Amino acid sequence: MFNRRQFGKTLFMTAGTAMLATTKRAVADAAAAPQIVTLIKEAESGTPIFRQGQEAEKDARRFSPCSTFKVAIALMGFDAGILLDEHHPLLAYRPEYKAQADRDKKAVDPTIWLRDSIVWYSQQTTRQLGMERFQAYVNKFNYGNRDLSGDPGKHDGLTHAWLMSSLQISVDEQVDFIRRLLASDLGVSPHAYLMTIASLPVFPVADGWTVRGKTGTGTFATSAQASLKGQQQGWFVGWAEKGKRRLAFARWEIGNATADTPAGPQARASFLADFGKMVGGQG
Repeated sequence: MFNRRQFGKTLFMTAGTAMLATTKRAVADAAAAPQIVTLIKEAESGTPIFRQGQEAEKDARRFSPCSTFKVAIALMGFDAGILLDEHHPLLAYRPEYKAQADRDKKAVDPTIWLRDSIVWYSQQTTRQLGMERFQAYVNKFNYGNRDLSGDPGKHDGLTHAWLMSSLQISVDEQVDFIRRLLASDLGVSPHAYLMTIASLPVFPVADGWTVRGKTGTGTFATSAQASLKGQQQGWFVGWAEKGKRRLAFARWEIGNATADTPAGPQARASFLADFGKMVGGQG
């Protein structure tokens, strides 16, 4: 005998299962889809020039700064006298530094460090600072959430807090930090500003602009970020100059890394390619 009641129940459950599967698939697709958040401001006035991203107008989300934090470490190192100038100290690689990539197993100075993003050179600088001075600088800079605790239970904040760990910063906070650097408003010596700027790589872009900036790459791995697990985030943070005009910027991306290009260099490449369109011929 045909059971209408049972048939309706079965149909409802089948439809519900299909809807749930579709929803899960949509969430997964959304998490995997490339996301870009970009902010460009006039360095002196703070006037926004360009914003991009789904939540760009109120995007207060914080992420690990990864190697963009090297700009802050450079300011600390030059101010404390640990770093001397663009090419000193030149440190030879040692096996105890435990570099993961062969390209990082070489002698490194501040310019090479920032150009090639050498993690062990950062860690040797923060070790010489010690946690008390390190935390004092981060507090003075008002850098993101200022959390140098590191991974839970590992007591590794002195060497790992900025590497997909406790220290977090938003796109807006990255731009504000760059604006303060350019205004010499971070409470460090004139030498520290001068040498940090001189050590950063330079990139020519459209219409006579030049860009100085630092990339950052990291992979989400914690259960708290389950929807992002395994994905790479990429940063490119710095400023553009043309004559006396300077524009502070930050770009954060996820989902754009390739086998050949990690997320940080990809963010830099896409930002430099987009720069002319984003500033709209201004300047």
